[in-house]
Amino acid sequence: MFSKLTVATGQYSDRGRKEINQDFHGLCIPDEPQLSSKGIAIALADGISSSDVGHIASESAVKSFLDDYYCTSEAWSVKSSAQRVLTATNSWLYAQTRQSQYRYDQDRGYVCTLSALIIKSGTAHLFHVGDSRVYRLREGHLEQLTNDHRLVVSADRSYLSRALGIGPQLEIDYLALPVEEGDLFILTTDGVYEFASATVISEAIASSPDDLDTAARLIAGAAYAQGSGDNLTVQIVGIETLPAQAANELYQQWAELPPAPILEPRMIFDGYRIIREIHGSNRSHIYLAEDDDSGSLVVLKTPSIDLRGDPAYLERFMLEEWIARRINSAHVLKPCPQKRKRHYLYVVTEYIEGQTLAQWMVDHAAPEIETVRGIVEQIARGLLAFHRLEMLHQDLRPNNIMIDGAGTVKIIDFGATRVSGLAEAASANVQPHILGTVQYSAPEYFLGEPGRPCSDLFSLGVITYQMLCGRLPYGAQVAKSRTKAAQRKLQYQSVLDDHREIPAWIDATLAKAVHPDPDKRYQELSEFTHDLRHPNPALLRAGPPALIERNPLRFWQGLSLILAMIVLVLLSSNALVK
Repeated sequence: MFSKLTVATGQYSDRGRKEINQDFHGLCIPDEPQLSSKGIAIALADGISSSDVGHIASESAVKSFLDDYYCTSEAWSVKSSAQRVLTATNSWLYAQTRQSQYRYDQDRGYVCTLSALIIKSGTAHLFHVGDSRVYRLREGHLEQLTNDHRLVVSADRSYLSRALGIGPQLEIDYLALPVEEGDLFILTTDGVYEFASATVISEAIASSPDDLDTAARLIAGAAYAQGSGDNLTVQIVGIETLPAQAANELYQQWAELPPAPILEPRMIFDGYRIIREIHGSNRSHIYLAEDDDSGSLVVLKTPSIDLRGDPAYLERFMLEEWIARRINSAHVLKPCPQKRKRHYLYVVTEYIEGQTLAQWMVDHAAPEIETVRGIVEQIARGLLAFHRLEMLHQDLRPNNIMIDGAGTVKIIDFGATRVSGLAEAASANVQPHILGTVQYSAPEYFLGEPGRPCSDLFSLGVITYQMLCGRLPYGAQVAKSRTKAAQRKLQYQSVLDDHREIPAWIDATLAKAVHPDPDKRYQELSEFTHDLRHPNPALLRAGPPALIERNPLRFWQGLSLILAMIVLVLLSSNALVK
């Protein structure tokens, strides 16, 4: 008979003899189906004592780990999901230090230790960086499972050799081991284990086997009584029951899940009734379906049959769901919660009853400027939700934007999205530089340079330009310009013509938004949307760029011609004088 994973828990934390408590701890026991698909997560962090913001680092590390781990795709392995989340957290903490007054003194920055445990099915997955500790108590024997990342200089002086936020790269200790019913895992900070011996820990748990909160308090109290001057935090997790099946029989890693087959109308697929195919391409298949449980309409996106053997493509496909679950915006496509066990690789999202922006432009060949502004401002709000999480969409184009019946605009399709916290993670499946559609991709991508938020803004500027006049600002020349010299020769074609009454100041705004040089574009989406509504005197005074900037070759040719004429005039004058 199938039984689910159940645990007993106990936690205690106190500032001890210090003025504030820089430790932070937490645990999450989700409901099904996440209990089976993602497991139970426990985390403990300790801010470094030399830092005034260590408590912020430890709280951020634990909260982001517990929140973001459950936002990762159920199809990913525990190791992959947790390491990606920790890599992103490390990048954020390190960036906070670099942007603060502590950028030249990492010992006072946003740095903390972290020990985390994820128990899924019959396996415990341990992630560790720093000098907190994780123990396992089995049949009265206490075993230390982690190594202290501490560099000892002398008897009374030591330093952390590894921690979250200490550098741009993160090395995480990982350990996976089978668990048995009756196992207990104990997580402690150094303020506890340096003063509470293995015997004290074992005896405290033995004295309160049915009240692990009391056991945790007893362990911390014993460390305090022995003279600990640090914060005191203890977490205890006891395994009560395990699922009957082994972990590898219950849930497979994402790479082992088969891609969904080609679906047909009326087919029942994983609890969804297929209604019709919405779109099919060599990249993916998109279907309209009905959820059998709720009766609501949803969209199923399945990977391409032709690319099922490409691990990089499959990883990017499943990354879409991870990204969608992290973003909360009315202008970004929303994923549907996974309520049933998944047997194939696919993504389920909300159904938007409407049309793509590409079709809308066909139906509205000459839209009012105010209508264009309203659409652009909604797209900008959706992009801002990406940028606030240090993500770049990288494939903003009319076919990836939907407008529903109420006029709400939503960004869809995150297959090319770049997540800064994950970009530096070691992976064999490195994304190519250009994943977006070339007509809307920023020029820097064609130089092999990484994108920036203003790269997404370039795409939005091109879309705005196209809505107003039906053309592209540089035609097809951007994709052909693969050097800086070639990009300097790109000629912006004014949006102004005899067929539309468009103010000159809007043309100046668009010219800046789609400038080939990213440093000369708007750097903030809000600046662009503001200038679409309000004339910017600075842009109007600027006038067209100088010839030397627009066409250096023509400038120097002209200058040489003028100099040659002057020389000829001087020679002629000299000859007449003689």
